[in-house]
Amino acid sequence: MYQKEHFQYKQTIVTILADKAEFIEIAKDEILKNRLIIENYIAQNPFFEVTLEGYDLDEKAPPMIQKMIEAGNMFDIGPMSAVAGTIAGAAVEKMKDSGANFALVDNGGDMAIYNNGYKNGNKPLVVGVYAGNSSVTDLGFSIEPSDDILGICTSSGTVGPSISFGKADAAIIFSKNLPLADSAATALGNALKEEGAENIEKALSIVSNVEGIDGAVLIQGNDIGFVGNVPKLMKANVDYDMITKG
Repeated sequence: MYQKEHFQYKQTIVTILADKAEFIEIAKDEILKNRLIIENYIAQNPFFEVTLEGYDLDEKAPPMIQKMIEAGNMFDIGPMSAVAGTIAGAAVEKMKDSGANFALVDNGGDMAIYNNGYKNGNKPLVVGVYAGNSSVTDLGFSIEPSDDILGICTSSGTVGPSISFGKADAAIIFSKNLPLADSAATALGNALKEEGAENIEKALSIVSNVEGIDGAVLIQGNDIGFVGNVPKLMKANVDYDMITKG
């Protein structure tokens, strides 16, 4: 049985799961710590928060800020496109380093997962897909146990409050690089400007050869497209009430 907590601080709204309650507290502390780093940097560099284009790499910035800049610059979008995935990834990494065998932080659809089945016999984890009014329903990805932290980041032009300039119901990226996964999901969602399977294929091409991205899924209406190494898709009971939202 996993411990679970819904946690909110300012704009950060997360669901945290862990094999022990102590790791949830560790995750919350790490989230607050990393939010403070970002807030302090923005206070000195306001353009970092608002730009929707690439940002000059700042070698004097904290490492986390540099990772966000690098991730956004891969797709010529702003570094804040990586913020949710970066915070989720940092929290799960801290949980792992503190001894957790299972840790998950869902930061509004940008999720970091550590499921070390080799130590405690964890089974595959099913992560449900929510794509708004799309006909793609009751499906989930089977995530095999691993020694690595996996990022699953999602962007949508039809679901949630995040900025998107595209028409995707769900643009999903799989990567061990959480900042990259988050920015890539935003870029993939932005790339889908028109409906149709041919446009899904075209949009997926922007992430298909990016180093560090394992796979991607793009959903719009009745259509779904895949590229790269995507976890097994299976039937799942997707409970809307389980989705992290404000």
